[in-house]
Amino acid sequence: MTAPPRSGQAYASGIGVQAFPYGRWSDACRTGPGDTWADPPAAAAPGFGPASGEHTQAAYDRAAATTLDAGPLEPAPSRRAPRRRPVQGGAEPLRRLVPKALVVAFLAGGTSAFVSADKAVTLSVDGRSRTLHTFAGDVDELLEDEGLDLGAHDVVAPGRGAELDSGDEVVVRYGRPLRITLDGIWHQVWTTADTVEGALRELGVRVDGAYLSVPRSQRIARSGLTLDVRTERTVTVMADGRERTVRTNAATVREAVRAAGITLRGHDTTSVPPDSFPRDGQTLTVLRITAGQEVREEPVAYEVRRIEDATLDRGTVEVVRPGRSGARRLTYAVRTVNGVRERPRLLRSETVREPRTEQIRVGTRTLPASVQGADGLNWGALAACESGGRPDATDPSGTYGGLYQFDTQTWQSLGGTGRPQDAPAAEQTYRAKKLYIQRGSSPWPHCGSRL
Repeated sequence: MTAPPRSGQAYASGIGVQAFPYGRWSDACRTGPGDTWADPPAAAAPGFGPASGEHTQAAYDRAAATTLDAGPLEPAPSRRAPRRRPVQGGAEPLRRLVPKALVVAFLAGGTSAFVSADKAVTLSVDGRSRTLHTFAGDVDELLEDEGLDLGAHDVVAPGRGAELDSGDEVVVRYGRPLRITLDGIWHQVWTTADTVEGALRELGVRVDGAYLSVPRSQRIARSGLTLDVRTERTVTVMADGRERTVRTNAATVREAVRAAGITLRGHDTTSVPPDSFPRDGQTLTVLRITAGQEVREEPVAYEVRRIEDATLDRGTVEVVRPGRSGARRLTYAVRTVNGVRERPRLLRSETVREPRTEQIRVGTRTLPASVQGADGLNWGALAACESGGRPDATDPSGTYGGLYQFDTQTWQSLGGTGRPQDAPAAEQTYRAKKLYIQRGSSPWPHCGSRL
């Protein structure tokens, strides 16, 4: 038995030479009693062997093909090489040569297809890149092979379904929910940025001078982030006859006024609610307020209760119980705004004294149609002379009243109530007729002749 080949030697048999660069072979590799080991000729496998470091399938194929073309090699000299009997005939070497050649050809073709399908691509996921080999034909296959399941808010470039070539780069950015309160208004948006600064840049939010509830460098997890942002705004404050303009990221009008160097005291306030959010370009007016209370009393009118009385002539009114006005106390809030007094505002009302209802009796008895002995007289002429024909007339002294200028005492003696000028015209004429029956025309010394 010959010794195993060294690294870089070739195995020589009756059908040719096979190259085995690694030199790890046993006697089982020998195919016949006439096989021997020999160093491969340099022309059989140029650039192949331990020195070149080329151990690829292509190198193996070149070595085999060169050796087959070159013909059988001379056996390597050996001190202990045994004698071999010559092989009888040429059919046996041919049968052994054909299968080996087919194997070499199949390996050479399969290796070329394998190498052409393999691609080296760069995959970047949320900024972390790595280079990998893949047989994927497009982006979707690569994502599936890598176990990357993308949602509606995730981004991949190039787009889904794009073909892949060796050297391509595929970038994946995961979407993250961002719950942001921007200048007092709440939003929920999605971003592929992984930091607060990047997300705000995507949204076009101006961060210079802005207030952020978390640092700009804060990373945004896949689960998202809650963020409060107040951008810097220009606010003009009018106070005490002066105007001040400031740049501020204040959360309330009160804070913006304070940033302008103005102090609110007591009841002082602003033209918009102090706890509201100040907007860019807004003008705020400080209202200097002095406040107090004012108490007033006012009368409360009494009611009149009318009672019908059939014993009294129609039109006759008799007061049973006079009424009395009540009183109530009113408390008002009064204030001045920037020196101008405002209309008082009622705070409360309290009754100090209850009013007393007035009770009166109203006659319902029908007066007689006439007074015998006085019906044919010219009562209209007498009334025109005494009062100008006016039932409510009174003389300058207030003593006499009505159509016929009765004094109150005479009127009441004739059955009248109250004052004559308050009674109906028909009742006044009826009472005048009764007076005429009693005293003639003497009660009217100047106009009695008109009767």
